[in-house]
Amino acid sequence: MRLLPLLLLAASLLTACADDKPQRLPILGEREVVPRPDGGPADTIFATAPAFRLTNQHGQILTNKSFAGQAYITDFFFATCPGICPKMQGELLKVYQKYKQEPRLAFLSHTIDPDHDSLAVLREYSRRLGVADAQQWHFATTSKDTVFALAKAYFTAAMPDQEAPGGFAHNGTFALVDDQGHIRGLYDSLNKTEVERLLKELPILLAEMKERKP
Repeated sequence: MRLLPLLLLAASLLTACADDKPQRLPILGEREVVPRPDGGPADTIFATAPAFRLTNQHGQILTNKSFAGQAYITDFFFATCPGICPKMQGELLKVYQKYKQEPRLAFLSHTIDPDHDSLAVLREYSRRLGVADAQQWHFATTSKDTVFALAKAYFTAAMPDQEAPGGFAHNGTFALVDDQGHIRGLYDSLNKTEVERLLKELPILLAEMKERKP
């Protein structure tokens, strides 16, 4: 996915720019400039994560509203993955361990192999990862068409590929989504520097959310 390196570079450059204003993470994705009827400065409408309806490992239904007031980190995996998934989820586990007491942050891992990854399989996967009792980390399933469309919306490559290990080709992107549904960061989980950047940028987003809270 050629777009991802460009988005990662833009995120790094914008985050590095400092001035007198509070530091902000960029909002990634498409945007629309809408003229105001009163002739004032045009409004910019930023894209948000698409509407979804998922089922987590506990059988609970998840929608966008399930994450009201929360930011979340999302990724795409499958339980029998012989390739990058163990490292990817291991890196996300490090982030979880640091923020597991933070109620404003959730974790959303989508299986890209719903035919195999039943709720029981997802529960066992969370147990093996050591987060079976983690209420804020959801291992979610939906239809194949839906999950691949969601991966694309989160700027993540994921697709069936019989030539790839385990039958699926995907990358290890983490997407950071804010409490308004905007994608605020993309991170290559296989790159230590990128994971460190995620850990540095999370406090920036949480501080922004605190300012926004009435």
